Amino acid sequence: MPRAVKGVLVQCDPSIKSLILNFDSKSHNIIIADLDDEHLVIDERKVDSVKQQLETQLAENTFNPSEIEALEEEAKK
Repeated sequence: MPRAVKGVLVQCDPSIKSLILNFDSKSHNIIIADLDDEHLVIDERKVDSVKQQLETQLAENTFNPSEIEALEEEAKK
């Protein structure tokens, strides 16, 4: 018998979608439907978890010029 699952439509750019697909590849319980290049339906119970994982991943991969300046100053000492 078919089962209904509540989902949330997520619209994002392809790079963010790629990250979400990567998260789902580990657990296979996040994505309900992969609609197109910019749209996913994800399990509503996983929205907060996905947001947190995205924030963590983006913080790790974000270029911060002040960090480089601090490293350069430290190297001069």
